[in-house]
Amino acid sequence: MRILVTNDDGIHAPGLAAAEKIARALSDDVWVVAPETEQSGASHSLTLTLPLRLREIEKKRFTVTGTPTDCVMMACAHVMKDAPPSLILSGVNRGSNIADDVTYSGTIAGAMEGCALGIASIAMSQSYGWTEGAEIPWACGEVQGPPLIRKLVEMGWPDDVLININFPDAAPGEVKGIDIASQGKRDLQTAALDRRVDARGNPYFWIGFKRVRSNPPEGTDLHAIYHKRIAVTPLHLNLTEFEVLEKMKKKLGKLPLA
Repeated sequence: MRILVTNDDGIHAPGLAAAEKIARALSDDVWVVAPETEQSGASHSLTLTLPLRLREIEKKRFTVTGTPTDCVMMACAHVMKDAPPSLILSGVNRGSNIADDVTYSGTIAGAMEGCALGIASIAMSQSYGWTEGAEIPWACGEVQGPPLIRKLVEMGWPDDVLININFPDAAPGEVKGIDIASQGKRDLQTAALDRRVDARGNPYFWIGFKRVRSNPPEGTDLHAIYHKRIAVTPLHLNLTEFEVLEKMKKKLGKLPLA
């Protein structure tokens, strides 16, 4: 199995090292193509107005001055074009990518691009920060990730689906189980704009999110993470809401031009 590893936290991120460790537990043929700098929140963006620089750090290890989408495209269309990957692992992200996070996430986007190219793709994220003062438990994904991913690969999934895995804020031995979960809904009122003033008296802002626990329904990714369980969520690239589509067809039919 040939594995491509990418991320959105950048080539020097500890989560990338965790993803490489997971990948090497699954295969001896591991390639890394990751952003030169952090691209958190880049979503499925593609660099079209600037040239991309590809830099080879060492054998099978490259950086790109672009987004996770750029990295996957560069890997599959150029770096690995003669023998494309059979599996793409994107992550391990510093922080969870659950609920509405998936629409912002560059980590999810790396897997999205692989999915769009017809390659089995998995996004991985590590939750942290619910235990005050504790370090990010990278070992959780490093230990629990390989056997889980091995099972998923053996099972297989449709070409137009990517898998989103979130590891809980827990040591490997503290994980309570695995939930096959739906995407939850976060209270976006937790978003915060931090206004500051620079040395010349001009205001600037940081966008962030408050860490507030909600009470999500069982069966969602939010519920799983809050209860120290791994959340596994299949995501579909086709965003059509088919139930609403059929209702609109019945009620509106073919609308005449105005």
